[in-house]
Amino acid sequence: MTSHAWLKLGTRGSPLALAQAVETQRRLAQAHGRDPESIAIVVIKTTGDQIQDRALSQAGGKGLFTKELDAAMLEGAIDIAVHSAKDLPTRMPAGIVVAGYLPREDARDALISAKAATIDALPLGASLGSASLRRQAMMLRRRPDLKPALLRGNVETRLRKVESGEIDVTLLALAGLKRLGLAHRATAILDIDAFLPAVGQGAIAITARPGDTAAEAALAPILHAETGQALAAERAFLDVLDGSCRTPIAGHARLRGGQLEFQGCILRVDGAQIVEASGAGGAADGARIGLEAGRKIRAAAPADMFVTR
Repeated sequence: MTSHAWLKLGTRGSPLALAQAVETQRRLAQAHGRDPESIAIVVIKTTGDQIQDRALSQAGGKGLFTKELDAAMLEGAIDIAVHSAKDLPTRMPAGIVVAGYLPREDARDALISAKAATIDALPLGASLGSASLRRQAMMLRRRPDLKPALLRGNVETRLRKVESGEIDVTLLALAGLKRLGLAHRATAILDIDAFLPAVGQGAIAITARPGDTAAEAALAPILHAETGQALAAERAFLDVLDGSCRTPIAGHARLRGGQLEFQGCILRVDGAQIVEASGAGGAADGARIGLEAGRKIRAAAPADMFVTR
């Protein structure tokens, strides 16, 4: 059916990626008065999905969830691709642009544990399952006694390992739990100011080919300007810090009363040191605000906090 589709939408095959693709398909169909079936969902296997035995930071970092989708787009097999914004590299490959974002879901992290209702109540030396260096570092900053362990796999797999007691605690994006109808499985929701999320967390990004006017016209009614303004700040911040998967980096921007407010930080992997920066300005100033915050951290942080290999 894809050869006759009005639009071909590429996605990874995980349950969360498919939920995001279906949400995009539904919004497009609604905006254009079309049958959702006319928007083909094309599932593409990515390197990131196939690597389950090690952290992505050890396997090549950012781009592992996007490069096969980029290739499919450049070949014309798909018209647009739907991604979790936090999976996108800071600099997009030639021939691919971020067309925009859907309205952002809740950006907070959720604590998942069968052993305790809060971070402070976790047992001494509890095992912390995560593949995210940011989450590990932020948890270790609060609880240096925790024992990090690699936890990969889809959301259900991670929840099962915690609920069975194989891992004492993990953190997951609340947005992902909500999109999968699993928000009730969260033990606690972490305050965004005390526990900054990953850049892009909660946002669905849509990529396209530059100059593809048909894709641009199709996407125009469903893209969310405020999310784009916040992400401009977050991605500019990440870019200054050469955000790979190897340095724990957190950053979040939000619009309040027409003002864009940004907070960001980097941490040592063991959580022993944190360097923070913040900024604010007009809604359209996101890129500048993020850039300046990133430069402040660059200037203040010891060089060895930036892990390059």
